[in-house]
Amino acid sequence: MTDTTVTTDTGASDGSRGGPVAYVDYAFAKRTGRTIVSPGPQVSSAEAAEIVADLRAAAAGAVGPVAETSRLHAPDDAPAVLVVDRAGWIDANVDSFKAMLDPVVDKLNTRKKGQAPSATASAIGGKVTGAEMGGLLAFFSSKVLGQYDLAPGGTPRLLLVAPNIVATERRLEVDPTDFRRWVAMHEETHRVQFTAVPWLRDHMVGRTQSLAVDLAPTPEDLTRRFEQLTKNLPEVFSSGEGIGQILATPEQKARIAEITAVMSLLEGHADVVMDDVGPKIIPSVDEIRRKFEQRRNGAVGVDRLLRKLLGLEAKMRQYRDGAIFVRAVMDQVGRDGFNAVWTSPETLPRPAEIVEPAAWVRRVHGGADFLR
Repeated sequence: MTDTTVTTDTGASDGSRGGPVAYVDYAFAKRTGRTIVSPGPQVSSAEAAEIVADLRAAAAGAVGPVAETSRLHAPDDAPAVLVVDRAGWIDANVDSFKAMLDPVVDKLNTRKKGQAPSATASAIGGKVTGAEMGGLLAFFSSKVLGQYDLAPGGTPRLLLVAPNIVATERRLEVDPTDFRRWVAMHEETHRVQFTAVPWLRDHMVGRTQSLAVDLAPTPEDLTRRFEQLTKNLPEVFSSGEGIGQILATPEQKARIAEITAVMSLLEGHADVVMDDVGPKIIPSVDEIRRKFEQRRNGAVGVDRLLRKLLGLEAKMRQYRDGAIFVRAVMDQVGRDGFNAVWTSPETLPRPAEIVEPAAWVRRVHGGADFLR
């Protein structure tokens, strides 16, 4: 069920002749992910073509209502949606990970000058980490309905993952047309956020890359971090924050919290917009929301274990906390008052403000009165 699959293949240096160490074999990551991923629901070629066309139409139909509801407008030349299968989603995200992690690799190679491993050791190490990345993305590729791919160094695009949308609408037993339009509304809101607010993409990419470089361990860090993880593993399961939070320093945790606050804003805003579009366009929106929330909270067994280890429990809270923040701010200062959040990085909500929206209103708007 693929409209356009991102297939740019990225090789990796083999570390020979004094070249940089290949920490990740990105081409192998793609091959691994494609090999082990399940293709999803079985459909005929005719059904697949119909689903792709319907998702394209849903995405196109979301543009006007999202712009009207959010009062944000994407530029006319913003790239159109890509409808992808799970393998296409893996390819796109491997490319994005490579661009995001290149500064991390540069840092590690700088620290290893004069002690580079052999070409064979480098190639083996790159394939091991490539296999790990491919396996992780294969797991995620069956969970994601859509994504606005920031594509550091490339062209950002809105992705809709066709087999996952079909699988979910069948599992929830909801109207396929309504569900596809509901998903498209959420993802179109993300497209608008990053295209109507021109500084936001560079801000998020820069903050995330900087944090990734800082989190990259030195060889002497590895033993200490392993001991940390072993000691605090129960906290990973109980908090749902993921392994990364356990290994971070207090300063790094503060930076993670800042990024998480912005992600909460983005996810919550998309949820609010998709629901505010309302039954005029999506008649069964209330039923879809009710069943979808049950799905979000219904993970059990191994799936729930992985969610906790990977921090996906915290991801679920982003939707809830972000939506509460957005609605509370709109109740106080209206939609135009809320849209002051997009003015600059300084007007983005701080971690404490996500759970105390009135604090953001006081900081950004002071005592001013606003009309909706």
